[in-house]
Amino acid sequence: MSENLYDILGVSRRASDDEIRRAFRKLAKELHPDVNPGNPAANERFKKVAAANDILGDPDKRRQYDSGEIDAKGEPRRPQWRAGASGHQAGHARARTHSGGFDDFGFSDIFSDVFGGRGAGAGRGFPSKGQDLRYTLEVDFVESIVGAKKRVTLPEGGVLDLAVPEGVSDGQVLRLKGKGAHGQHGGPPGDALVEIKVRAHGQFKRQGDDILVEVPITIDEAVLGAKIEVPTVSGRVQLTIPKGTSSGKTFRLKGKGVANRATGSTGDELVTVRIVLPDQIDEKLSYFLTVWRQDNAYDPGRR
Repeated sequence: MSENLYDILGVSRRASDDEIRRAFRKLAKELHPDVNPGNPAANERFKKVAAANDILGDPDKRRQYDSGEIDAKGEPRRPQWRAGASGHQAGHARARTHSGGFDDFGFSDIFSDVFGGRGAGAGRGFPSKGQDLRYTLEVDFVESIVGAKKRVTLPEGGVLDLAVPEGVSDGQVLRLKGKGAHGQHGGPPGDALVEIKVRAHGQFKRQGDDILVEVPITIDEAVLGAKIEVPTVSGRVQLTIPKGTSSGKTFRLKGKGVANRATGSTGDELVTVRIVLPDQIDEKLSYFLTVWRQDNAYDPGRR
C-alpha cells in the first residue's frame, strides 16, 4: 500500500497551496543530501518528499490525486486485473516521476536556499528578496552640512521619511533597509536607495571637509584693520581683519566646516576677503591717494 502524500508532507487534506509549499520547503531543507551526507535514510525520505510535492504542488495533479484519478506515484488508476500486465510500464513511470520531481521542484533552488543563496528558481515558489528602488532627493547646501529631516513623496503616492545625516555629499546614496519593493513568497522587501542632490549656494562652496566663502571688505577695513561679521552654516561669527590686509587673503575658522562621520573630525571654513571700492570715489579720497602715491610708491609684484 502506497503512503498518503499528505502524510509524507505532514499536512492535512485541507491544506492550502501555501501551507503545502512551506511544508515542502521545510522538509527539503532538513533532508537535502548536501545537508545529510552519508545518510541513506534521509536521502530516501528526501526523494519521497520531492515526489509528494511533485503532485500536491501542482493544482491539476492534486485534484486528480484527491479524486482518485491518479495514485501516489502519479499513475492513472487502472482496474485491479490489469495491474500485473503493466508492471514494467509502472516501473518505468516511477523512475520518470522521481527524475521529473528532482527537476521540477527546483533542485538548484533548494541547494541555494540551504546555503543562504537565491537560486535562479527563486521565483518558482521560494522566498526571494524584493527589488531595490531608487529615488532622488534634492537638499539645500546648509541641510547637507548640518543634517535635516526630509520626506520623499514616491511616484505611486506613498512617502518615505528619512534623516539626512550631517555632512552628506552631492551624489551620495542613502540606503533605507526594507523600504523597497515587496519580496516574493514571503521573502524580505528590498531597500530604498536615495541619491542626494545638493543645491548650489549663493555664498558657500564645499571642498572636501572645508567650506569656502568670499567676503567683501572696504578699503579702510583693509588698511586700518577691523572686526567684521562673516556667515557660517551655523550662523554669523566675528572675524578680525588685521591692518594692511590685501584682497585675496584667506582666513581659517577652525571647526566651522563639514563633520566627517567616518573620521570623527570636522573641517574648517576658509574665508577669502575681497576689497570692494565704493561706486563713486570722492574728492578727499582721490586727493589723499594722489599725495600718498607720490611719497610712498611701491611695487606689489606685478609683472
